[in-house]
Amino acid sequence: MNISIHYAFLPHTDADAALGFYRDALGFEVRNDVGYDGLRWLTVGPAGQPETSIVLHPPATDPGLTDAERQTILELIAKGSYAALTLASDDLEAVFDRLVAAGADVVQEPMDQPYGVRDCAFRDPAGNLLRINQAA
Repeated sequence: MNISIHYAFLPHTDADAALGFYRDALGFEVRNDVGYDGLRWLTVGPAGQPETSIVLHPPATDPGLTDAERQTILELIAKGSYAALTLASDDLEAVFDRLVAAGADVVQEPMDQPYGVRDCAFRDPAGNLLRINQAA
């Protein structure tokens, strides 16, 4: 039995800014752009990997949430404490340079971690933490 990751979900607070980051800065393909009731869901993913996608969704839209809960979620997203994702690249330095040139929010420059990984970190426009590992 094989199991693979098909979709990962990250909140966005500005669909156009999310597209600018994931499509333009990271180079991901836009696989779907769906609007409903004034909200927008974006599906993006790495070129050549159609089986793996990230769904960028409007946060705190669940009908069972209170206004206070919605506010807490938005505050956690803004602090970068709500969601995270780790990506991998065969050229970490090139990805880092590309994101810096695009004006991305750098959290950590490329470095060798004591646990054996070389990585860097950024925040996307919503505040989600993205770590990028050097692929083995």
